[in-house]
Amino acid sequence: MEENKMTVSSPFGLHLVHLDLKGAPPKVSYLAEIFPLFRTLGANGLLIEYEDMFPYEGELKPLRAEHAYSASEIKEILNLAKLHELEVIPLVQTFGHMEFVLKHQEFSHLREVEMFPNALNPHKEESLMLVSAMIDQVVALHDGLRWFHIGSDEVYYLGEGEESKQWLQKEENSTEKLCLSHMKAVASCMVSSHPEVKPIVWDDMLRGVSEETLTESGVAQLMEPMIWDYAPDLDEDDKVLLIEKYRKCGFPKLWFASAFKGATGTNQSLTLIGHHLKNHLQWLKVANSTPADMLQGMALTGWQRYDHFSVLCELLPVGIPSLAVCLQALHNGGYSEKVKENVEKQLGLSSLEIDTFMSESSGTFPGSDIFTLVTQVCFYLKPSVDELLERNRYVTGWFSPYHRKRRIVHPIMMHHFQPDALSLLAKWNAVMQELQAALERVFYMCTLEEWMEENVYPSLHKLQEVVDDLDKAIQAQS
Repeated sequence: MEENKMTVSSPFGLHLVHLDLKGAPPKVSYLAEIFPLFRTLGANGLLIEYEDMFPYEGELKPLRAEHAYSASEIKEILNLAKLHELEVIPLVQTFGHMEFVLKHQEFSHLREVEMFPNALNPHKEESLMLVSAMIDQVVALHDGLRWFHIGSDEVYYLGEGEESKQWLQKEENSTEKLCLSHMKAVASCMVSSHPEVKPIVWDDMLRGVSEETLTESGVAQLMEPMIWDYAPDLDEDDKVLLIEKYRKCGFPKLWFASAFKGATGTNQSLTLIGHHLKNHLQWLKVANSTPADMLQGMALTGWQRYDHFSVLCELLPVGIPSLAVCLQALHNGGYSEKVKENVEKQLGLSSLEIDTFMSESSGTFPGSDIFTLVTQVCFYLKPSVDELLERNRYVTGWFSPYHRKRRIVHPIMMHHFQPDALSLLAKWNAVMQELQAALERVFYMCTLEEWMEENVYPSLHKLQEVVDDLDKAIQAQS
């Protein structure tokens, strides 16, 4: 009977779509188009990781990105979320992944390790004042918050700062205790200022901590862990044991976090749906073995960068088919032909491919033109240019780098490849212009520039240079 129930409903109260704004933040106009789709597909909440897109004020103003949302845009986003019945949970990093703060000269003295801008120094009172001020400013723009995610994952190099090294010399002190004390301080600060809001925390820094240390720390009464694992083969038994450990340590509630994109490679451009679907199906198994009263919900993460300084991974419109499949799988308690057909219908896709990339992709969902054009670029741009420059015998034999440098070309041989080079260049220039226009509708110029520089220009410039060199060689002979 229980199994039958699971096939028609999700074990999760909240299905949160994670918006990672530290890369390729969408314009509000695009969010207005995509929020209704999120709701239709089965989402009922958003986990918004603002990073440098929040309009921080006063001493925190340097944290703003050039294209940071204005306060009125934040209000617009929140109104859109409310309109489409999507509960908003803000996420602000308060320990690790603090590059967007600690890269600035004004805050660099608060680094755990002087050279590295990733982790906050937990010994300085000013560190706590900083993150509390950030939280307060974010909370102030949000009405009726029930939860607030304080990050705290991957606090690399904790314990390696000078103050930490001194503190750790005492026998009773450990890196784990240092970590827990800062998390507790941040959560306590937040709860005292905003008693109606419950802190959520990434769980990876808690996983290896002994039951005794975790229980004694008192963090369980203050926060709800979000257990994250993005692997398609995540170990169900391990997760069940971890959940039991957290329960014994006194955590009354917890969350799960999966990934629908941004977890298969730092510079990944296309989303392999099957990888992410398997991840969600594994989480469904874990949910079936979790006490129902403990489980708050699932955050479907869609990472846009691995960290503040890394390149962009899959753009949000490219990840929409994966998000749709994963949300629908959760909503239906599994994946089936019916789920596949429903996703195809909702997204206007003629044929959904799960286990391979869709080489011929189109759709009618918001941003589907970006999905189509990015797919085209990823599949065909570099291979077509490489084919001409490295495997066309007329180019390799009669217009090599040696020839190009000296502006030598055999007039007969030139006719065998010049038309191909010109038509290929014209084709990709047209695609590039179409893609630029599509990206401009959804993203800010900095995103467009970065994506094109990483994925389009290297091949396009190589092709353009050959055409230019050919013109120069022809002129040199006339």
